[in-house]
Amino acid sequence: MGRKTSGLNAAKKLKKRRKKSRWLDAKYKRKVLRLKEKSDPLRGSSQARGIVLEKIQLEAKQPNSAMRKCVRVQLIKNGKQVTAFCPGDGAIKFIDEHDEVIIECIGGNKGRSKGDIPGVRWQVIKVNDQSLDALLKGKIEKARR
Repeated sequence: MGRKTSGLNAAKKLKKRRKKSRWLDAKYKRKVLRLKEKSDPLRGSSQARGIVLEKIQLEAKQPNSAMRKCVRVQLIKNGKQVTAFCPGDGAIKFIDEHDEVIIECIGGNKGRSKGDIPGVRWQVIKVNDQSLDALLKGKIEKARR
């Protein structure tokens, strides 16, 4: 096994070695090649606006057996369709078809889904520019459209 160069004129070779070695790191590779932004429906932004297409129920993964309330959302910025989770007890009742919602990342490991909902990486935070949390707590009434 060879050693790293050391000496007066070693900087160039050390720099070259580091540059080459960094490509073995998965996080570095994803960042430099912008792989997350390319594959991400939100294109790297934290939140996005969309139109609700339908309300659906997804079965939770084992060992749980709940029906998780979700919505199919078509993003306004690029027309892509994603499934977003509706957090909170009875939250789905405040969301109707053709409502405008704002979704954000659920915050699972490495941008993947969180908890027992299979393949769902987004959650609804606003409905028709009203906070879903405030609607649930009864702080505001749902606006008539």
